[in-house]
Amino acid sequence: MNEHEVTVEAEVELPLPEAAVHGTLVRAVEATLAHTGAPPSGLTILLVDNERIAALNREFLGEDKPTDVLSFPAGEPMPGMEAYLGDIAIAIPVAVEQARSAGHGLLDELALLTVHGVLHLLGHDHAEPAEQQEMWRLQDAILAGLELPLRSPDYDNPAS
Repeated sequence: MNEHEVTVEAEVELPLPEAAVHGTLVRAVEATLAHTGAPPSGLTILLVDNERIAALNREFLGEDKPTDVLSFPAGEPMPGMEAYLGDIAIAIPVAVEQARSAGHGLLDELALLTVHGVLHLLGHDHAEPAEQQEMWRLQDAILAGLELPLRSPDYDNPAS
């Protein structure tokens, strides 16, 4: 694999043109992987409804509620296999509501959630304050590089 391979699958009807959503997601993935120096690899982004994300959240994290984004790292590739980072699930209804509440566009919110999800695939976390500060620093630098007006929440405000 000579470059990053990003697969986007929508299980829900998108409130924006598919090409715009796909382009935003791929751009956010590429920016995140370039910023972190990740080697060529692949990943899949699944766009889902609240029921599907709640089921995934319940099954894998024991949380019986919808969330905005979940990441599922693939682990180390087997010898001779191409690198695959993992899968990201984004709940479109949650993203729509978060964008509306924050006063920015849905594409910007999807870019933020994608950057956040890819950072998780790369091993970053925000469970502890020091981890969160580092992840938010990276996230903010990537968002700034994408020329998006969004920034991470305050460091002392744990994210979902």
